[in-house]
Amino acid sequence: EPPDIHIIGNLPFSVSTPLIIKWLENVSKRDGPFIYGRTQMTLTFQKEVGERLTANPGSNQRSRLSIMAQHLCTVENCFVIPSEAFVPKPEVDVAVVHFTPLVQPKIQQPFELVEKVVQSVFQFRRKYCFRGIETLFPENGRLKRTEQLMMTANVDPTLRPFQLSMSQFRNLCNAYREMCDEDPSLFVYNYREELRQKKTTRSLLGNTGQPEQTEEGKQL
Repeated sequence: EPPDIHIIGNLPFSVSTPLIIKWLENVSKRDGPFIYGRTQMTLTFQKEVGERLTANPGSNQRSRLSIMAQHLCTVENCFVIPSEAFVPKPEVDVAVVHFTPLVQPKIQQPFELVEKVVQSVFQFRRKYCFRGIETLFPENGRLKRTEQLMMTANVDPTLRPFQLSMSQFRNLCNAYREMCDEDPSLFVYNYREELRQKKTTRSLLGNTGQPEQTEEGKQL
């Protein structure tokens, strides 16, 4: 049973998302406020964020937050407080959301691994999930490894990220864990860092070539 501890907060919108992600990490690792057990939380969020936290597969509001919260907690959107109830009045309505940590998470993998897979999948939420999963792998061998992951996880590559069920995310995380165990360098790979390095290299090459073009222009 949950302990006699309850986190209750009217969160500022600017910190609500990073704060709940941090607390979900604490839930996963059973530390912080959750060292005592399945500490419940009742928190306020911008209405749209509350809808994301509780969104079901197929919903346009389904997002990274949906998966990260629901694989660790039972999440309930209790009610909405109209903006008129606050002074000063915010521009949006406020959702009151209740979290009860599960006895066992739905995805039995480390928090960092689940977060990386989920973030990658939702990186291109309007495209096929295949496109986001590609970003888990370096450019060299990317297509082959993506196909391997999706076949092992038995996930249709033409589904959109918001259409994937929790069990499909679990399969993706489990399959990715197996690949990381075989090649530990995979987990530390960062798609955005690879893009940044490419951009820097192109910029340097462009700057190197510029004087030659300028000189040629002078000769012409």
